Amino acid sequence: MSTSTATALTLVEAPDSELDLGKWSSWLQERLVPDWRRTEWDPDLLLFTGDLSGPSTGIWKCSIEACSKPTGSSVGFCDTCTRGWRSSDLSREDFLATYIPKPNRRIGLRPSACCITQAEARCPRQSMSLGLCRIHYATWKRDHKRGAQLEDWKQQAQPLAPIALCAVLACPLDSIGYTGLCLGHSKLWTSAVRSGDFDDDAEGKRTWLTTRALPHLALHQFSLNATNPLVRQEILYAVQARERRGRKVNPTVVRRFLALVGDAASLAENDALWQRLFTHHRTTNFDAFVRETHWAIGVALDRFRGIDPKNKTTWDLAAIGVPSKITASGLRTHAGSVDFGVIRQPWLRDLVMEWARAENPASEKLRFRWRAALTASQALQLRPGGGMTPSELSFADMNAVAEAFRSMRRDTGELMSASYRAHWLTEFYEILDFGRAAGLLADMSASFARHSSHRIAREDGNEDNIGKAIPEPVIAQLDAHLDLLAIDTPYCAWGQADVQAMFQTAYLVHRDTGRRPLETCGLLLDCLEFDSGEYSLLWDNRKGRRLRRRLPILTTTAETILEWRERRTRLTIPPRSADHLFPASSANAGPRHLLTGRFGQVLRAWVEAIPELHSTEPGPDGRPLPFDRALIFPYAFRHSYAQRHADAGIRVEVLKELMDHKLVTTTMGYFKVSLKRKREAIQTMRFHVVDRTGRSAPISSEVAYQAKSVAVPFGNCSEPSNVQAGGKACPIRFQCAGCGFYRPDPSYLPAVEDHVRSLKADRETARAIDADDFVVRNLTDQITAFHGVIKAIRERMDQLPADERRSVDEAAAVLRKVRAADGVPSPTDRRLLLPLTVATGEQPR
Repeated sequence: MSTSTATALTLVEAPDSELDLGKWSSWLQERLVPDWRRTEWDPDLLLFTGDLSGPSTGIWKCSIEACSKPTGSSVGFCDTCTRGWRSSDLSREDFLATYIPKPNRRIGLRPSACCITQAEARCPRQSMSLGLCRIHYATWKRDHKRGAQLEDWKQQAQPLAPIALCAVLACPLDSIGYTGLCLGHSKLWTSAVRSGDFDDDAEGKRTWLTTRALPHLALHQFSLNATNPLVRQEILYAVQARERRGRKVNPTVVRRFLALVGDAASLAENDALWQRLFTHHRTTNFDAFVRETHWAIGVALDRFRGIDPKNKTTWDLAAIGVPSKITASGLRTHAGSVDFGVIRQPWLRDLVMEWARAENPASEKLRFRWRAALTASQALQLRPGGGMTPSELSFADMNAVAEAFRSMRRDTGELMSASYRAHWLTEFYEILDFGRAAGLLADMSASFARHSSHRIAREDGNEDNIGKAIPEPVIAQLDAHLDLLAIDTPYCAWGQADVQAMFQTAYLVHRDTGRRPLETCGLLLDCLEFDSGEYSLLWDNRKGRRLRRRLPILTTTAETILEWRERRTRLTIPPRSADHLFPASSANAGPRHLLTGRFGQVLRAWVEAIPELHSTEPGPDGRPLPFDRALIFPYAFRHSYAQRHADAGIRVEVLKELMDHKLVTTTMGYFKVSLKRKREAIQTMRFHVVDRTGRSAPISSEVAYQAKSVAVPFGNCSEPSNVQAGGKACPIRFQCAGCGFYRPDPSYLPAVEDHVRSLKADRETARAIDADDFVVRNLTDQITAFHGVIKAIRERMDQLPADERRSVDEAAAVLRKVRAADGVPSPTDRRLLLPLTVATGEQPR
């Protein structure tokens, strides 16, 4: 499709012609689901009676087992049982287990038949009092005054003939008198006549019955009897459209909506009615129903008129079926829109729209591409000609576009990270690539293209930055205020103590295991494994898609989980959360476990509620400065876990396994050694440097330790050309033990010992393949020389006092972490035995 054709399509909008209500009604009728909710919707009676046990009805059965009344809460009581609980002295759990409500009438259902029975024939009229119908009860009262006893009287009474039901559609009650209405509807009809709204004749009653009268409705019912026939179709269409998007049918909300609609002829193009509906705020559910019904009718109107929603400049994402990443199924449950009209250049606007039509991307991807195109559009608009003509675009225009991405800022005015800005720029380039591949940019100037100078390089991090880890002293302060966590937090209709117990358990597990928030919140109920006296946590690496991983954990952490599991058995859990340690807050659709957003929300509220949080940094008066509470969020505890283990001297290879990373370099990003600790370690270590023969060769200062040497696999090297090349241009191929510039210290002992073992293995291999004597001799001489280095360093260490020896060991551990984080090659990397060529300048990604 050419850009000119695409432009023509995007300009199609709704016609101004008057809506043909007859054709509109026929169009709706053809698209209504036949036999929709067969057991709940009665099309003849125009009555919906929700299934209280069904998952798609927003009304539930009362939690009391013996009660059948509906309630608006999935774990709540009906009004009758609520009054019974409040008047009792029982706990909620005891009340649930023991309470049996008294039988009573159910609104919307026909009462039982009159109890008068003779010769197996029972009076068919509805009971009113004492099990008797209205006529039998009146007769009994008269005879009772004359001394009749009830049981004897019942034996003599005869069943009556059936009478017609109330004339109101779907009303299950018997009519009384000449009105043909039940007692309740008779009163309503009389009131309507007295108010002057209807004439007291047959025509007036017929109008009232079809436009105003509704049956007696229970909480889980709604009736469309009193609405215009076209409005019935529109509401049914909207309700079914909402259901397809995963929404529940809430009869209470529908009844409120119908009451406001009244006798309207149609919902379509009725701006006055919608204005009244949108301003009539009742509840969140009601507002959502109004909003989504308005959306469904609007989308249906476009389709009725033959308008493709993808051919409009503003896309309704729900109408065109753009999937959403925020739901587990991908189904978009929230309407959203993208306005392509803000992209001023027609060729660019049509290009992005054509890409979206072809790819049907998820909303996140569409948002990225749209934002990238908008950024480029705003930059081109400031150029001569405004970037309107593709054939006139120049390299200078592309420079301007690239500069716009370099200076992208967040809504707060803060400059975006380099990786984020580079991502946006790449998205724009991919839009152009699509256009060229699809033949949509045949007229575009060849000079308007990417160049290596447009790349946005990553900035180097601050070497004093300790990452996102929360300092251990701050975590200790959090633990001291654990009793404040989840105060006044509603959850699952549980008691306050139970809610706090769950969130406290989630926090402690999250703190002790260092898993990602989703991995902690999504733990299964059987997440513990006990073997050989040790506990392991069974968890799913959602990001890496590696399931049923095992993590060794402390016994105290396991006991915390076991204690919560035992307490959980006494709580009411949504059925779909039965297999999860931390259940969801409701039985509605969505994740089956505690939401990470809810966990983070409760955590933030807790942190803000703590009176004081001190940092480890002293202020001008010597007192510790307040800690920045914004640095405490769920993911930060994963960094704290890594930093805690790194500070404890855990080898990075082991920490990689604990973090379940595939690469050591990924683990390095989770902990850092501060510049202060590095300087302190160097200050200690510089006095213990030796040369290749083992003689003491202390460095004059910590600056000289770093500036005049470079870290190589087995020690520092001060050979000028190798230092200049960053340790990658050794003139004798890393045979350090024979070099006068070799400067090892105790921090390199493990590396030197590993290298000696490697050299011995190489020597045996050389002998096995019958290598020449000089090869074996060279390896033997290196082994001997390195043994001398090891011996000299160990003897010097053994002569140190215990306190100084401990300081040297700690400094050595710090420096080994620094080298690992800086990417110093491992001594076991066999490629180090070959000369390395040093390339200067930045390399392409």
